[in-house]
Amino acid sequence: MSFITRTPVLWTLFGLTIGLTLAFGAFAPMVGGQYLDMVSAPADSRALYEAMTPAQRSAHFWLTLVLDTAYPMSFGLLFAGMGLRFFGKWGKLAAIPGLAVLIVDLTENTLQWLTLSGAAYLLEPKAWITPLKMDLFYLGAILALAGAGIGVYRMVTKAKSKA
Repeated sequence: MSFITRTPVLWTLFGLTIGLTLAFGAFAPMVGGQYLDMVSAPADSRALYEAMTPAQRSAHFWLTLVLDTAYPMSFGLLFAGMGLRFFGKWGKLAAIPGLAVLIVDLTENTLQWLTLSGAAYLLEPKAWITPLKMDLFYLGAILALAGAGIGVYRMVTKAKSKA
């Protein structure tokens, strides 16, 4: 796990996270403007799914498979790496939300792949999976930002002590 705490790796994960975030926006018209990932209520998920054309479902399937597999890996590992690097003895604890959101997001994606492929309609569990994913994402992001603050503080105080 120490690999994800290296500065070049963290910057790469940060860049990937930003790039993939922008890509979701660019490709949104292909799925009808809204992704299933952001909808959790069963009735809303079903309505969104049923409103999609076959082409939109296919595009959503492939975007979920490609972009939304890379996305939780990038931000999940970024959040975990920031926690491990900057929280000292609490690092493993601070890394848990990043690793957990990665797993929960990929679980949500699996439900969506199966639904969008026509294999089975499995969007009901999103009623609790999507809010859990969002909560873990926000917690991981807050911890990563706090870790960045710790890193900046250490860098500034180290520079002052050398001056």
